[in-house]
Amino acid sequence: MRATSSVIVGRDAEIGLLDEALESARRGAGRAVFLVGEAGIGKSRLAGECALRAYDRDMPVLRGRATSTGLVVPFRPLAEALSSRFRAAGAPDDPELDPYRPALAGLVPEWRAAATTPGYTISLVELAEALLRLLAVLGRERGCVILLEDLHDSDTETIAVVEYVADNVADLPVLLVGTLRPDPGPASDLALAAELRNAASVTELGPLDETAVRTMVDACLDAAPGEVPAAAHRHLSQRAGGNPYLVEVLLADLLDLGRLSRAEDGWLLADHGEATVPTGAVRSWARRLSRLDEPVRELLLIAATLGGRFSVGALRAVTGLDDRALFAHLRSASEAGIIAPDGAAHDHYTFRHVLTADALRASLPPAEQAALARRAASAIEESAGASLTGGADGASGEQSQLVATLRLAAGDKVAASRQFAQVGRQMLDAGASGSAAVLLERARGLAAEGERDEVTVQLAIAQAESGRVDVASALLDDLAPVPAGSPAAEERAQAHTQVAWVATMAEQQQEARRRIRAARALLGAEPRPEQEAALVVVEGHLALLPDREGDGDTADRDPAEGDRGSGTPGRDGRDRLKEAERSARSAALTAEQRGRPVVACQAWQLLALLSRQRGFDEADACLVRMLEVAEKHRLAVSRAEALVRLGTNAFMRTGEATQLETARAAAHELGSLTVLQTVDGLLAMQSVLACRWDRAREIVDRSVEASARLQNLSAHRYLLLVDATLAAHRGRPREQERALTRFRRAGGEESMLVPLQRGLCQAIGALLAEDRARATAELDTARAWEREHPSFFYLSGRYGLRPLLRILDGDGDDRGGGADGGREAYREALASPGGQLAWNRLFLGMADAVLRGRAGDPASARRAVEETGRAAAVFPQAWHLALRLVAEAALTDGWGEPVAWLRTAEEYFHEAGVQPVAGACRALLRQAGVSVPQRRGGRERIPAELRTAGVTPREYEVFVLLMERPGNLQIAQRLCISPRTVEKHMASLMAKTGCVDRSALCALSAERAEDAGPVAIAVPRPTA
Repeated sequence: MRATSSVIVGRDAEIGLLDEALESARRGAGRAVFLVGEAGIGKSRLAGECALRAYDRDMPVLRGRATSTGLVVPFRPLAEALSSRFRAAGAPDDPELDPYRPALAGLVPEWRAAATTPGYTISLVELAEALLRLLAVLGRERGCVILLEDLHDSDTETIAVVEYVADNVADLPVLLVGTLRPDPGPASDLALAAELRNAASVTELGPLDETAVRTMVDACLDAAPGEVPAAAHRHLSQRAGGNPYLVEVLLADLLDLGRLSRAEDGWLLADHGEATVPTGAVRSWARRLSRLDEPVRELLLIAATLGGRFSVGALRAVTGLDDRALFAHLRSASEAGIIAPDGAAHDHYTFRHVLTADALRASLPPAEQAALARRAASAIEESAGASLTGGADGASGEQSQLVATLRLAAGDKVAASRQFAQVGRQMLDAGASGSAAVLLERARGLAAEGERDEVTVQLAIAQAESGRVDVASALLDDLAPVPAGSPAAEERAQAHTQVAWVATMAEQQQEARRRIRAARALLGAEPRPEQEAALVVVEGHLALLPDREGDGDTADRDPAEGDRGSGTPGRDGRDRLKEAERSARSAALTAEQRGRPVVACQAWQLLALLSRQRGFDEADACLVRMLEVAEKHRLAVSRAEALVRLGTNAFMRTGEATQLETARAAAHELGSLTVLQTVDGLLAMQSVLACRWDRAREIVDRSVEASARLQNLSAHRYLLLVDATLAAHRGRPREQERALTRFRRAGGEESMLVPLQRGLCQAIGALLAEDRARATAELDTARAWEREHPSFFYLSGRYGLRPLLRILDGDGDDRGGGADGGREAYREALASPGGQLAWNRLFLGMADAVLRGRAGDPASARRAVEETGRAAAVFPQAWHLALRLVAEAALTDGWGEPVAWLRTAEEYFHEAGVQPVAGACRALLRQAGVSVPQRRGGRERIPAELRTAGVTPREYEVFVLLMERPGNLQIAQRLCISPRTVEKHMASLMAKTGCVDRSALCALSAERAEDAGPVAIAVPRPTA
């Protein structure tokens, strides 16, 4: 007989907490709540109650549970949670989720077919961010709840995703509820750490007191208070220890034995049969099993051996029953309340509680448990055949782990180790490095002495790919020595190389160098070409990183390595880069010939960067080759990265973003959020340079925090720099400094972005503050940094703005300037590939004009300005800033149209709100003896041509009235000014527009009115 409670008792405080969290989520203030307690204490009941209360509020609920079988199934609770929602409601089609569908495709079957891209493994953080965005969309209107149960049984990938969601849910309409046992492990560590960070509330569920047990028993029996004997209550309270599950189990045992029965006036507790009550769930379940039919009892014991959750296929293989008999027995066990169909998988069943499976297994003697496990393992292996070793995905991976678990239960540790190691390697190949590490760790602990080192090497790779470089390095360093050049040494060297690559990408330079030295020592004096190629590629990328404080210690380097990658200035540094380029080219060709396409793509990517110093055509050729290799071998990530870099080069050449948009579409299709954020950063910078402020702002706001959550450090730093550059280019120094502070905190001043920070951000900001000395100092600092470090950024001012400023300061004169004078800087820039880039060409073109004007060739100087202007349309602010700078020199040297240029620049910067530059333009105009209009409101109504001519708002009001050909007195009366003032405005208008007389001016007014339509003029009221 089943005895279950229909109400939750003794948990009022916990229910109050959940109610408060639900309301908070509805208001858009998300929370994470972890319910911690021993098995059977009531965690799932509370989770269920939370779900019911969410349904009452019309909030979407997603509910998933980890498997209790001990199998490592990446993301199972998350996949089940999403399926629980989308199975009934369908997957959302909100456009906001488009960039995240590929990342979620592994969890949402409806998105899988269209979104899966071969050759790419979604990173954990990308998946976590995608899940966070999905939850935010689901909860947009009323909030949503995601319930994840039994996290203590979860895989490491799920734990990582849950931690990410808990840390970032505060500003979203999402409630995360997780349940777990207090046992030591990743889930417990997660909950406690989140509580310490104030990112989650942790509630420990204690046992029920006697009053709560009494209420629960009455509810199970549907009895009124006082109907159940006090002795029965005491019996259940004492034996169950306040555990609600055990209360129900022991109560069912009393009912089945007839010791507790219903009488006419209530319930009776009989004192017959066994005088002593079962001491725990094991004896209770043993008694219940003894009353079941033998086939059902046998089936349940086999099912318990398979775990708390089992598949019909595995049960069929072990029992040998046909479907009719098998399902009949399953139905009987289900009706008895022992098992139930698993809602997440149609061909699986689950025990009603994990303690049930444990108790059933414990009812057998150890020898019988081992024999049953051995029988089950053999049957599953025979049934699965070759498919058991087919891969880590789907059923084969779970079956392989199940067989390993059964072999371990049967006492065969070596066989279990091999099986765990095999599945771990498959998961590592599939990108599930966290789960791979768990399985390989199990395999390592069980492995035979002669097999342990091999498993350790694979475990080190898995740990590195999971971001635990320190753990990976410790594992490799603890291995016993092997002869250099031996097969074991080569395997270890490959692991060291892979760890070195991960360390390099994480900018852990010391560790990367250590791993490279270890790999070379293992390979000996003559490594095979493909091995040397892999090392050369890592060394080349490492050489590009600037040394951080304490990371450039030569004591940490092999003497044979010299100063490679140290960023030491001078010819030696340049020679090392040339050597790195030669080695990378050889590595690329070798890797292609030897079947190492990933290494080949890494080498071509490095070559594309190194070859920029000779020209962007050569750099593009390397990227095109990288693209060809990636497409040939279906390397989706490498393909997207090649497109991104081709788009970047095109943007730098032309200032246009067309190819970057194409690259973004490829990254979107790929589903790589990290690549997508990289492209978005570049698009945001292009928007800044093109003065599309709103688009730049939208991209930064959308991506900067997400990149931090993804720990996409390079993209995060770049986006922070874009944020600072956006503020600098808008003439907002306070916003610029706030953004730069965040940039510095993210390690920006220890990265390769320093030249851009100094030249593209701070120097421009100084110029817009009319502080040319500071701008020059910033550009000189950027130049000095580039002399000390390898640098391949060409928008730092070195190849455009800096030569122009030095020429304007007089360093372009033949009389002086020294070796680093303006003319020398100009020649250096023209000879560099950087001088061919659109942004730099603008400033070099204006520098050329200044030099020609000073040389006494005003005609060619003017043509130089005109040609530069035609090509500078994509950079409007830079063009107007250049006009302001060059006009001053033109005034001094007597060439060009400095007054028109200053008026154009003044108009632009006044409208842009950059008053220091607008004020400087007005001051220069006054120095030139030109009347400067008083700034009034209404300038936005004046057509651009008239504004450029210097027409003021009051003059424009007169101009508009002239289309009716009124007399001066009529105009004076309309505008409430004196006729004498009208005469002055008329004279000024004729001078500024070039009209020879009043009639021509009236005709121009009528013509402009025809083009623009009616113009409203604010006419002041006459005063008394």
